[in-house]
Amino acid sequence: MSTIWFFEDANLFKVLCPHKFKKFKKDHDFDAYKKSDYIYLEQDSANKIYLIEKGKVKIGYYSEEGNEIVKSILTRGELFGEKAILGEDKRTEFAQSVDNTTSICSIGVDTMYDLMRDNQTFSLKVYKFIGMRVKRLERRLQLLLFKDTKTRLIEFLDELKEDFGYCCPNTGDTVIQHPYTQRDIANLIGTSRPTLNIILNELKESNQIDFNRKEIRLKSVA
Repeated sequence: MSTIWFFEDANLFKVLCPHKFKKFKKDHDFDAYKKSDYIYLEQDSANKIYLIEKGKVKIGYYSEEGNEIVKSILTRGELFGEKAILGEDKRTEFAQSVDNTTSICSIGVDTMYDLMRDNQTFSLKVYKFIGMRVKRLERRLQLLLFKDTKTRLIEFLDELKEDFGYCCPNTGDTVIQHPYTQRDIANLIGTSRPTLNIILNELKESNQIDFNRKEIRLKSVA
């Protein structure tokens, strides 16, 4: 699977942002958020979708016990709040800024419908995007329910490889230059940061990976 946030190498931000359309550009501004600011909360009205111009956004919900469950952490060029297109009236999750300089482009649902109505190819791409995101979330839920922490991490590294990896021509290693912190990764695989660090170091000691703050290298077995 190629990177699911891009349609045939077309960045969603470049395709959808109202700044790209003359009739919207004049009256459109980006919305700025600081770290921990909420873009929306559960039960808020679902009348917009959002594109990330810069920064990171965490999508999640709270369990009945009050525990935070992180579904995804999104970065520049990615879309969220897309269930509003499918008829969702109220949000069933929250969206929260992770960075101090997050900038968001919001699009009204009616505007989105107009864009989709006028371009069938674009409309199909949007529904394809939604379907692929659902499949990925289902896969992550299965991992959280049925796999141990080490297996969840290895599966997540496979996802990162698909989205951000390339083959190093000198070593044959797969180099993953990703936007996540260790805390982000720990949240996404349902573990603590100390436990994640222990497993990363175990994989490093067994020469399966090498890593630093912004890069993970999957070692070639050849």
